Amino acid sequence: MLDLTKVNFKEEVLDAKCPVLVDFWAPWCGPCKMMLPVVEEIAKEIEGNPTMKIAKVNADENGELAEEHGVMSIPTFIVFKDGKEVNRVSGAQAKEKLLDLLK
Repeated sequence: MLDLTKVNFKEEVLDAKCPVLVDFWAPWCGPCKMMLPVVEEIAKEIEGNPTMKIAKVNADENGELAEEHGVMSIPTFIVFKDGKEVNRVSGAQAKEKLLDLLK
């Protein structure tokens, strides 16, 4: 799974040719820890699939990115397509819900 920072966000997300699910999280966040295995499972399932990708942003280390994208609570999952936000959910989610957001 791709770790995003201010340095690579534009290239990896905004300029991506496919939809990108971005997980805004923090190490101290209980629901984020609960979602980690789910997000990792999805990342493994779509590995090598050129039609979608998953990445994560540590909101503590990259507060500017979180603020820039209006992330008020974590975890927040945002799907970007063609450089624009197309879907967003916050809080713990079922794996199927996250996959539906990507499609």
